Amino acid sequence: MITKAAISILLTAQFICLTSTAIGTTSTVHSAAELENAVNAAKPGDQIIIANGKYTGWSCRLKGNGMAGKPVSIKAQSPGGVHFSDSTNNTTFTITGSYLELSGLVFEDNKLLRAQGKTATLIELESAQYCRVTSCLFQRNEAKSQFMPLVMISGNGAGNRIDHCTFINNVNNMDVSVKVTKEAVPLHSLIDNNEFAYKAKVTWPVFNGGECVQIGQDPVLLGNQQAFTTVRDNRFIQCNGEPEVISNKSSGNRYIHNYFENCQGELVMRGGHDCLVDSNTFKGGTGGIRINGSHHTITHNQMSDVPTAIRLMYGMARGKTEVGFYIAATDCIITNNTISHAITAILEGDSKNADWTGKFDVKRYPSRTMQDVAPVDNIIRDNSIQP
Repeated sequence: MITKAAISILLTAQFICLTSTAIGTTSTVHSAAELENAVNAAKPGDQIIIANGKYTGWSCRLKGNGMAGKPVSIKAQSPGGVHFSDSTNNTTFTITGSYLELSGLVFEDNKLLRAQGKTATLIELESAQYCRVTSCLFQRNEAKSQFMPLVMISGNGAGNRIDHCTFINNVNNMDVSVKVTKEAVPLHSLIDNNEFAYKAKVTWPVFNGGECVQIGQDPVLLGNQQAFTTVRDNRFIQCNGEPEVISNKSSGNRYIHNYFENCQGELVMRGGHDCLVDSNTFKGGTGGIRINGSHHTITHNQMSDVPTAIRLMYGMARGKTEVGFYIAATDCIITNNTISHAITAILEGDSKNADWTGKFDVKRYPSRTMQDVAPVDNIIRDNSIQP
């Protein structure tokens, strides 16, 4: 008979074997330079441990490469034991490699600056491939200039993931941003199982630049760019930074099974086309889903105790070929949503005849200024609307 002690010894021996073969080697670092050297020399399956402590002044560029099933793992010595706090115009971690995984770090009380031609970000995945940021805490960080995210996915990367992180009590910032430009679009990013909470209204002009999640930045000229980002299984609790808790400004993205509670903002299709908004839950707050653009599918969402659950907006143009500061909601499918205790369940035709004269640069955005193009050809059916 095999005893419990023998089984324990056997499992321990198997784990040691896995640590030295399948998992790779383990090393511990105490400085930014040591981390850069270790990551850039790492082999697939290696683990690099950042020693517990409070760190400042780090600016690392991580170029290492793991492989599928054997990432290079960069983690805190113990979860929550590694703290980064600084006032900086640098990026703390720039990840440019492939199959790198950063986990268990705490970023708190950072002041992010824009100075000397540089803009601070805590983590940027720059043309990275299949890299991951997981189980990190971002709290009480503050952006000192407008439109500054804590975490950014940029360049021509693919398959990157931000998951199981907590963003709480951050000030005047955007939390997670997928940067879409004319030259570069990160593809198939996954933002999942994160918690965003207690975000105060930003102090910037027109209360803009406080999104929790932003996919794309220029819905007018670059809304047709396809990012194929998935945002799913996240929680948004009292996120009041600006009217767009999630801001979609590109095409082909999916928003699935997210939970919103008492947020002073909405899940907004600000621009772009061909997005899926499926099985999200909204409880309380100032609204639910706002739609501009075409060929979106809004389905199986549950919404309660909001003034207006779903809004289909007027625009200055319609479709994928016309340029408009806002594109009217057209050819969208609104089906099988459950709405209760809303003043207005579904509003087709909001912001009619809004005049945007003097409110945007018509040289940069060659658009009419009157929001007078009606939403058309939308299919609205099989929704359950309850008192």
